[in-house]
Amino acid sequence: MRQADQIFQLGEQLPAAVRDAVSSPAVRLAVGISDALPKLVVRSLMQPVLDEPNLRLLCHVDEFGDLLGDLALHRLDVVLADRPALSNPNLKVYSHKLGSSALAWYAPASLHAVARRGFPQSLATVPVLLPTTHAAVRARLDQWFERLGLKPHVVGEFEDSALLKTFGAGGMGVFAAAEMVHDELTARYHVKRIGPCDGVEEHFFAVGTEKKVLHPLVQRLLPARH
Repeated sequence: MRQADQIFQLGEQLPAAVRDAVSSPAVRLAVGISDALPKLVVRSLMQPVLDEPNLRLLCHVDEFGDLLGDLALHRLDVVLADRPALSNPNLKVYSHKLGSSALAWYAPASLHAVARRGFPQSLATVPVLLPTTHAAVRARLDQWFERLGLKPHVVGEFEDSALLKTFGAGGMGVFAAAEMVHDELTARYHVKRIGPCDGVEEHFFAVGTEKKVLHPLVQRLLPARH
């Protein structure tokens, strides 16, 4: 029944797809974005394709596992995530590392002075916002606290990284974020850097269905070595 539903859905979409193909020479790119991936980082990772003059970009945000299923069914051209896909004989997908970024701690203006005083020990007393275990970086943050012998004063946990930053910027707490988007983060959310999250990095991957990437726009996303 599921397969039949998919066939009927594709049949219904076909006339519109044909009309679009005839009316404009758009270059379509369907991207799955893991909900744990920082949205400011997504914008940075996708910069190489955004100058395509005929780009028609479709972005789908969902859980990583669900996105891999859509990728296998060719509903998506690529998935961007904070982790590589695990080996699965029933799901032939390939992970390509896009890069990584060191993390730092940021605070809204109302908490910056007190959080900066005695950092990082101050994180045991000021309110802290963390990603849920849904995000790969959460385990690295927990290990960082353990190494320092700190028990953070956690007041909120968020699956969605943009929501975490929105609540943090509103004064709810301090949070860790990728330094590669420092300028855009501070400008958009009006937060200030407290200090480094030494030794903790967030990693970024593109996952596709082909070992050798064929989609020209997906090729642009990957480092030259691929």
